[in-house]
Amino acid sequence: MSLPVGTTPDADTQIRTIDDWWRANRRASPDLFFEELSRAFELVARVPHIGRLYRRSPVPGTRRILLRGTRNHVYYIPGEHEVRILAVWHGERGAGPPLRTLNFEHEPGTKNREE
Repeated sequence: MSLPVGTTPDADTQIRTIDDWWRANRRASPDLFFEELSRAFELVARVPHIGRLYRRSPVPGTRRILLRGTRNHVYYIPGEHEVRILAVWHGERGAGPPLRTLNFEHEPGTKNREE
């Protein structure tokens, strides 16, 4: 059984920015970021606790997985009824992303990827 995957507005902005940059600057593999991210969404939907706990997060239960080809991390929270993507952040940016506490199931402005 798979859970639906939703994203926060911050994650949506980060995804668009990274995808735009990747397509403009990686002409040999312009779809790599989108393909890796899509596979990661499918993976966390099927196996929500697969990512490593990210203990530096102010959001309890945050996990992350690495997109190996693009070296971005996907930060997310596995929930009982859905997986919420909090951020997508390059692994070499120094500090992690600015994660914010949220009302997990009812955060306004979040998107569900199965809608």
